[in-house]
Amino acid sequence: MKIGRYLFEEYLDVVKSFHGFAAPGVVIGGIMVDFALEHMPEGVLFNALCETSNCLPDAIQLLTPCTIGNGWLTVNGVGLFALSLYDKSEGRGVRVFLDPKKLELYPEIRNWLFKLKPKSEQNRDLLLEQIQEAGRNICGIQHIRIMPDYLKKHSKGAISTCAKCGEAYPQNNGNLCKNCKGESRYTDNVKISMKDGMDL
Repeated sequence: MKIGRYLFEEYLDVVKSFHGFAAPGVVIGGIMVDFALEHMPEGVLFNALCETSNCLPDAIQLLTPCTIGNGWLTVNGVGLFALSLYDKSEGRGVRVFLDPKKLELYPEIRNWLFKLKPKSEQNRDLLLEQIQEAGRNICGIQHIRIMPDYLKKHSKGAISTCAKCGEAYPQNNGNLCKNCKGESRYTDNVKISMKDGMDL
């Protein structure tokens, strides 16, 4: 079995290197990405949409040129284990999803998906074995078209310096950056002084 250009065991090693361990979600995700790629027209420039923030974005980034950093991968965290690849200009593409109705023959995958067993009780070897055996048989696929509004490029616009913290931020956020407006995720945010070019 191949996932992209990798044999199954090779892909597990690539996942370990990128994700930290051979997470079942990234392994299944690789199968899903490979399935979607096969249904995309050759030579088309495409973007990706991922419907969960867990594991699946890493499979997309490993097997396609779409990354969060280059803006070609959007994560729409609606909590579904699904992804879409679509033509950048027209929005036509395919959506691949993990289909619960197809898991009857693969109880360990079902246990993983529905969290029927704690991670500590899951049989990891059996889970990977069933993933390899199942391949695309546990996936559903649909033709999709992305809504036109989501195909428009969204620019940050002009950049300003925040009047409070002095950092650069998108001017369309107002006269202060979002952190200084109270949208920060930090409880403490104290700048570290520099000495001899080294962080203290």
